[in-house]
Amino acid sequence: MVKSGVAVVNLDKLTYAGNPANLAAIQGSPLYTFVQGDICDAELVSELMRQHKPSAVVHFAAESHVDRSIAGPEAFLKTNIDGTFTLLQAARAYYATLEGAEKDAFRFLHVSTDEVYGTLKPEDPAFHEGTPYAPNSPYAASKASSDFLARAWFHTYKLPVLITNCSNNYGMFQFPEKLIPLMITHALSGKPLPIYGDGQQIRDWLFVGDHCSAIAAVLEKGRIGETYNVGGGNQRSNLQVVHTLCALLDELVPESPYKPHTQLITYVTDRPGHDRRYAIDARKLEGEIGWRAQESFETGMRKTVQWYLANKAWVENVTSGAYQQWMTQNYAGRTTVEAGGTQ
Repeated sequence: MVKSGVAVVNLDKLTYAGNPANLAAIQGSPLYTFVQGDICDAELVSELMRQHKPSAVVHFAAESHVDRSIAGPEAFLKTNIDGTFTLLQAARAYYATLEGAEKDAFRFLHVSTDEVYGTLKPEDPAFHEGTPYAPNSPYAASKASSDFLARAWFHTYKLPVLITNCSNNYGMFQFPEKLIPLMITHALSGKPLPIYGDGQQIRDWLFVGDHCSAIAAVLEKGRIGETYNVGGGNQRSNLQVVHTLCALLDELVPESPYKPHTQLITYVTDRPGHDRRYAIDARKLEGEIGWRAQESFETGMRKTVQWYLANKAWVENVTSGAYQQWMTQNYAGRTTVEAGGTQ
């Protein structure tokens, strides 16, 4: 997502979902530096800025799984709020040392989520950049807080901040606790496909490659102090997503003993406070910067399923004992419900 010839420093704590193997293809590049560390470590973050003199900070780091935020919100407040504060303070101090063209070029891009806007009714228009914040989960509340911090550091300290709020991502290398890789890995093993409630929760699905291209475009052309919503234009219910995955697996794994894979669908007790619908209005990003998602839902899903089928060793490696413990914690206590979502 960066221009050719630009050096990248990757600071990552390597929590349960972190995996250096995801970036094996570039680990030998002289333009790539990996640092294992915590964005809450103010001394480390400041030293990295002094040492590497970045032209931009792109802040992806976050705890992001809603179910985990319900089970243990503390980590979300620490990383998403305190970590963002630490990065902003370090960037502010570093920015103050810059002069001339270097100062003019510097950007701090804060990557956020559409979940900060809350939930939509079926007839409501899609989220736009002026939609009032109404977060409903600990995760969403922590990201809303971080958005407000980024906004404040722009208005108060004149740090050249950009904010993006994206819809649900999917694609290669996604940790299998998220809906799409979870359903793929379960279906391939003949395990139940757990659908929360009635499965009619709607999300706007964004292919990861499109998200990366949007971030690069905003970093290059975005107006400082502005927020840009990033969406794939693919509203689908969770149940529709799972049916699409099952049909692809029926086609791509014809020898599977679990065909049709839809027979594995199991309805379970819904998540507390589960938002009903998200949708993104990305016209500002399209109109100002000229970005538009390139992958349709159908093409992106096919690429995703094909990648997981071709990388079963990767899946086996990341679904370790800790992952299995989490799956037991999150799903074992959920009651099986009827297809209508009622017990």
